[in-house]
Amino acid sequence: MSADPNCIFCKIVAGQIPSKKVFEDEELLAFHDIHPIAPVHFLIIPKLHIPSMAQLAPEHERLMGKIMMLAPKLAFEQGCLPYPEGGFRLLCNTGTGGGQEVHHLHVHVMGGPRPWKRG
Repeated sequence: MSADPNCIFCKIVAGQIPSKKVFEDEELLAFHDIHPIAPVHFLIIPKLHIPSMAQLAPEHERLMGKIMMLAPKLAFEQGCLPYPEGGFRLLCNTGTGGGQEVHHLHVHVMGGPRPWKRG
């Protein structure tokens, strides 16, 4: 898989930087956010280095579908209450103007009792 040697998330995928893993398979890694803003807050990233949503191509369609299908399963496993009373939020910042701080595609999954610190 393609990796960027200067990318912090690629270093997490490679095991060079530790993380508190939620899920891992051959294509995806999910791990807890180091600065959570909600009681449940983790990230789902592709192991393939894709800088942002803006760089997605047709060949990434299945991978993005896999992320979207995995998000609710992991959210509930991590403690989010079921729909409709419970739930979770998905957030994918894109580009510096969109609030993206790490330029490796990642989806935040946040949930748990409100109010949260932000958002």
